[in-house]
Formats: sequence, structure tokens, C-alpha cells
Amino acid sequence: MPLAGPKNALVLSAGGAFAAYQVGAWEALAGRFRPDVVVAASAGSLNAWAIAGGASARDLAELWLDPAGAALAAIRLRLPWRGVFDPAPLHARIEALWNAYRPRVEIGIVAVELPALRPRLFRNGEITWRHLAASCAVPFGYPPIRLASRWYVDGGLLGALPLWAAREMGANEILGIDVFDRAPSSPLRAVVRAARNLLPRPPRAPDDGNVRLLVPSRRLGPVRQAVFWNQEAVRRWISLGRADAEALAEP
Repeated sequence: MPLAGPKNALVLSAGGAFAAYQVGAWEALAGRFRPDVVVAASAGSLNAWAIAGGASARDLAELWLDPAGAALAAIRLRLPWRGVFDPAPLHARIEALWNAYRPRVEIGIVAVELPALRPRLFRNGEITWRHLAASCAVPFGYPPIRLASRWYVDGGLLGALPLWAAREMGANEILGIDVFDRAPSSPLRAVVRAARNLLPRPPRAPDDGNVRLLVPSRRLGPVRQAVFWNQEAVRRWISLGRADAEALAEP
């Protein structure tokens, strides 16, 4: 029986609106790197679904630059565990994205199961728009999503960049784009880090030489901009992602 050839994976991190950086990076990488599998969590899952479905970098940029993005973090007054943002605009956008593309390569989306706080990898044909919404369901921002008999929240809760999931899907060459790596220091990020120290650990990420990481070369901006859409900031992040990826690809 012949041995299977190398399997390349593109892994996209959580990061809210900072995930626009991944769009510019993909623009620079698309002609040089062809993933056999795309894996992602949280906001990165939306880019992953489009990329796996053959979307061009221009298609992705138009999505992120759409002024309708301003409605994705509209505050509403409800019970805090149901989320402070109205989920309807986000869910409508996610459902439209899911309907617009069908994966041409393997895809994996990570969400965190409640109450066990266990990461779950969803693959390929089992992924619906609700799975994408679950992966983006930031606790206290958006309500949890029920899938079958269980509830799920943001896939980046336990770890922003799910490298482990790419290895679980058989990838032996991994390129990860981690926008959360350079997220600015803030009281919110300190709380997230402290909470992660108390939460269950995600599966161990591969630490061999077959993993390359691309992270922003400079801070993307204040945490507020990762939550509330700003077109000028999105343009800046796309441009930076493109420049950083071009530098990574240079010999």
C-alpha cells in the first residue's frame, strides 16, 4: 500500500475583528500555499469556511469591509449569560456565508462544549451555519448555540489557535495565522488569561518543526477595535497581514 503524501493545513485563530488580518495574509499566501485542510476557531472559522469554499481574497476583503459589520456588536439589555450583543445580525451574516460556499478541501471548526468546557472538532459535511455560529459565540457577548443535545460557545475560549485540531485531521505540515498573539495588554485580556489557567487544558499543540506561525509584526490596536467594527482599522489590518505574509514567504 503506498504511503500517504504530505497533508498541508492552514489554521486560523480566534481574534474578533482582528481576524481581518488573516484576509490580507491569505491574499499573499494563496498563490504559494495550497492547504489540504483548513482549521479554525471563532472569527477565524468564518474566514476558514470561505477559503475552504474557494473564496478569493477580494471576496473576503469585501465581506470584512462591508459597513453592515457595524451592526454585529449592537448592545442590547438582556440577562448577561444570554449575551450583551444582539445575535441576529451576526447569525444572518454567518448563515449567508455558509450558503454562499461549499468546502472544496477538508475543513474543521472548533467549538467548546458546555458545561464540560471540552473543545470539540466538527468536520466537513457535519458543519452547518449553526456550528460556525457556535464557534463565534463569545461568552457574555453572544448566547450559546445548541447543537443536537449540547450547548457550545466560542472555539477560542480554551486556546486561540487550534493547531491540535489540524494534527487530529491528519495534517503533517501546518501554517498557523494567530492574530491573538499580538493582542494588546488590557484588563480584559488579563481576565481571559486568568480564566484559562483555571479552565481545562485543550489538547496539546504539536511542537515539531513542521509548524510555521505567522503573527502580526506590530500591535493591531486596542481591544475595543476587536469588538466594534471600524472600516479604517480593517483596511489597516488587511494591509499588514498582506505585508507580513509576503515577508514570511521570502526566501
